[in-house]
This record gives sequence, structure tokens and C-alpha cells, in this order.
Amino acid sequence: MIVCCGEALIDFLPRRTAEGADTFQPFVGGSVLNVAVALGRLGAPAGFFCGLSDDFFGAMIRDALHASKVDLSLCPATGRPTTLAFVKLTDGNAEYAFFDEGSAMRMVEESDLPPIPATVEAMHFGSIGLTVEPCGSAYETLMRNESADRLISFDPNVRPSLIKNRDGYIERIERMVAMSDIVKLSREDMEWLAPGVDFEDFAAGWIKRGASIVILTQGPDGARAIAKRRSVFVRSVAVEVADTIGAGDTFSAAVLARLHADGRLDKRSVQSLTESELTDLLSYAARAASITASRPGADPPWLREMQ
Repeated sequence: MIVCCGEALIDFLPRRTAEGADTFQPFVGGSVLNVAVALGRLGAPAGFFCGLSDDFFGAMIRDALHASKVDLSLCPATGRPTTLAFVKLTDGNAEYAFFDEGSAMRMVEESDLPPIPATVEAMHFGSIGLTVEPCGSAYETLMRNESADRLISFDPNVRPSLIKNRDGYIERIERMVAMSDIVKLSREDMEWLAPGVDFEDFAAGWIKRGASIVILTQGPDGARAIAKRRSVFVRSVAVEVADTIGAGDTFSAAVLARLHADGRLDKRSVQSLTESELTDLLSYAARAASITASRPGADPPWLREMQ
């Protein structure tokens, strides 16, 4: 199983009524939840860990995860409210306003961390759960506890509006990179983390810290991956973009799903991937992400759509 550890929330996306009034429509979302959903749809055994509210938004989240065959047995239930995110779209790109004070997601503590079953081969971490406390420390501790024995995937998925202490946040990111095997970041993430720095130099620094592969997604400009003595580039798949919500999350999930399907979901196999294998991995992920980008909201493809 691949367990995704991080946020579950409700995205309110801008819509227009039949009468022409502006409104918002609720959708189940959250970067890490999107990865879990995409994994389940792509045929990989997926699990999820996050505090889930017992309010009706929490019920929406549970229903969506169950529909995509995601295991929820590790999730603590709570009476705290569900995190809400209101989305503004500009040329298909999303900006967010989050409401998560005292939420089910935010208030996950180290005492809530579950025993991880031996059947778990890999874990995925990232996004807004790392920007706030107490959940940020809890997720970092969980990664530290499990990183020696399981493949770790990490996507910072930076949300600058939530980051109150830039230096402290970057220190956390660097500690977690050192415990990760696969790190994926977007062009926007890199521009915020290291403005003006060349990706190859940046990735080399993260590989020295401990990562085996560092991937940069660049939207319509393709994706790059750098590992020790290997570097590959793949073009993006041309589609009519509805919006980019969930596309990067689908990319992360597709990388893990492909490794699982190929029987290579372990540290040693990832470290030994050849250039052609890395190219195949990124090409598969780019195709999956393009399907998500072609549809409104975070709506990852099912395995049958990838055939």
C-alpha cells in the first residue's frame, strides 16, 4: 500500500449561475488527498492519513475517497471542522484563501500518529499540512519514523499565503528532503524556494541532502528529473486546459503508481533507474497530469483512460 499523509479539505471553485450571478461550488480537495485519489484510480493500493471531521463536509471527503478505492483505516475521526479553501482562477491557474483554524486537518498531533502496517511500501507527504502546527511537526515526525524502511515521496507544493515564517518553513523542507527518495516540485515552488537559481544546481543540492530523484514540473514546458549522474526531460502532453487544479498531484501519484505496477516501489530500485526508465516514468506521469488539466477541478484519470 501507498499511504498519503496530509490535508483533506473542501475547495470552493468559482462558478456562474444560470442567472449570471457569481457563486462558489464545493469540491473535495487537498493536494495530498488528490494524490491518494489519483493512486486509487490508477490501480495502486492507496491509503490516507489525516484528521477527518464528522461534519457533512467530512462525509463528502470520505465518500470521495471510498469512491476512488482509498483505504481510510488510519484516519482519526474528530468533531473539529473541515478545512475550507476558496479558489480564484486566473488564466486557469489557482490562487487560494484557506480557512483552517482549529480544523480536523490542522489539529493532528504526534499522539494521533497511527502504527503503520508492514504492508505499506511507500508514503507520500507534502503541501499545506507542513505550514501550520501542530500537524506540521506531526507529519515531519511520521516521516522521520518511517523513512528508513519505506520509499518516501515528497511534494512541498508551496502555498506562500500560509507561510508565516519563511526561514523556519524552508528548514523543515530541507530536513524532509533529506529523508525523501523522490522529491517533486513545480516551477512556482522553485521560484519561491530559490529564486534565480538554476534547477540543475538546486537539484544537485537536494540530492546531496539525501534525495534519489528530484523532479521539476513546468506545466506546458514539460518536466525534468535529475538523479545521480542522470538527467532527463519529457515534453508535456498538449491538451485544452480547463484548469491546473490537481495536475501536479496527479503527476506525483502517477510516478508512484507506475513504480508499483513495475514492481519497483522500493529505495534500491528507484536509485538504480536508468535514463530510459526515468523517461518512461515521467512520460506516464505527464500523460496522467494532462488528463486532469483537461477537466475542471481535481479529477484524476482512471487506469482505463491511460491504456
